[in-house]
Amino acid sequence: MLIFYLFRIFYGKNSLGCKTKVYPDELPNTSVVIVFHNEAWSTLLRTVYSVINRSPHYLLSEVILVDDASERDFLKLTLENYVKTLEVPVKIIRMEERSGLIRARLRGAAASKGQVITFLDAHCECTLGWLEPLLARIKEDRKTVVCPIIDVISDDTFEYMAGSDMTYGGFNWKLNFRWYPVPQREMDRRKGDRTLPVRLCQVNN
Repeated sequence: MLIFYLFRIFYGKNSLGCKTKVYPDELPNTSVVIVFHNEAWSTLLRTVYSVINRSPHYLLSEVILVDDASERDFLKLTLENYVKTLEVPVKIIRMEERSGLIRARLRGAAASKGQVITFLDAHCECTLGWLEPLLARIKEDRKTVVCPIIDVISDDTFEYMAGSDMTYGGFNWKLNFRWYPVPQREMDRRKGDRTLPVRLCQVNN
């Protein structure tokens, strides 16, 4: 029997270099947009709790949940009443019909009030310190689009497993998303500092 807690304590396996990084106090705040369709209550709420509990609240303008025409009853009024009890503003937007991930995200983005928009899947968990480095990069250049290292959660046991910081996302000639080794030119540019960002990253969505 698998007991599933809505919030669990675990520590991301960051490098020692990441743990010594210092980020500016005055970072832009963000609206976190999460799209769901018939998502399990447990995984959806674990995602929301991880955002709230592992982010400085002054950086969270709001969490926006976009319901892409879910059919499950508990994702209706029960969810609306539940999110009213949370520590940060949580807004629910309902799509009138099934529209797909991108249209639903655009709807959430249009309703966002934050200085930055952060998109998350409805079945992920944020680790401690996940948000500050992303916002710091955007503060340096507001035209920057950033993506974190994506770790793995087992779909059988929900075990957390660290991802590799030596791979990056990209597309092959068939337009299939793949993970590729960081090229030597990027390793040379970073001069051995693995805390520096990798350029030309794509995210699997």
